[in-house]
Amino acid sequence: MTWSLPPVTTGAERRLLETMLDRNRAEVVNAVRGLSEDDARRRLVTSLTTPIGLLKHVAVAERIWFQHVLGGLPESECDGGTKPGDASFIVGDDETVSDVIAEFERASARSRVIAAGFDLDVIKVHPRVGDVSLRFVYLLLIEDFARHAGHGDILREQIEHPAEGDLR
Repeated sequence: MTWSLPPVTTGAERRLLETMLDRNRAEVVNAVRGLSEDDARRRLVTSLTTPIGLLKHVAVAERIWFQHVLGGLPESECDGGTKPGDASFIVGDDETVSDVIAEFERASARSRVIAAGFDLDVIKVHPRVGDVSLRFVYLLLIEDFARHAGHGDILREQIEHPAEGDLR
């Protein structure tokens, strides 16, 4: 197994959570980085999921969970917006891979700053989920970003190695 960030396997709980979230953030970016603009937008599944769309989606998740829920900003004031559901996968024609990577990295940096001001046990209210702690937000996004990084890996493999034979 190749690690994109140095593995942190011991230490305080918060350090472990933050490091694992950062690792998964990096993996979502790595699934898109280096793809052409056309390849990044290729739809290889029936949903709106594309490599660049996955990155756009996780940027929205960063803003919803950290800026809106934890930081208390109205959704209309969150950087870059908080498009609900499938709309979070939509990338504008004028947005490039570099733009969307930068957008996600800005959202992640802001999330780190916001989270630094709170204890893991702080309780905030998500409008649909109810009471959540920062610990829960970290765990949720670790799981969510890991899943989306896996989706991105599969899409990238399909792009880089199209139809190399039926494995059935």
